[in-house]
Amino acid sequence: MPTLGPMEWILILLVLILLFGAKKLPDTARALGQSLRLFKKETAKLDDDDAASRPQPAKAVQTPPLPPAQPMSDEERARALEEEAARLRARAAAQKNKEE
Repeated sequence: MPTLGPMEWILILLVLILLFGAKKLPDTARALGQSLRLFKKETAKLDDDDAASRPQPAKAVQTPPLPPAQPMSDEERARALEEEAARLRARAAAQKNKEE
């Protein structure tokens, strides 16, 4: 795309002066500058609001380490397995009753 040279800019400026008049151009430029400043200020406020509304990451809570577990005896292990098997049988029976 060709760039605008100095002659093109002068021509554009002359057309603007003819269309809007020499008195209105500075007022229009001033209003445009104020609008841009207001726009920048409002977008900065939005960025600040976004940063304030983001939840801060929670600090990790450290739990004290558990004492080493005592190894289970064969009887305790067998009892735990029987209890788990009973729970599984009860759950399977409940699901079977739901299906019927």
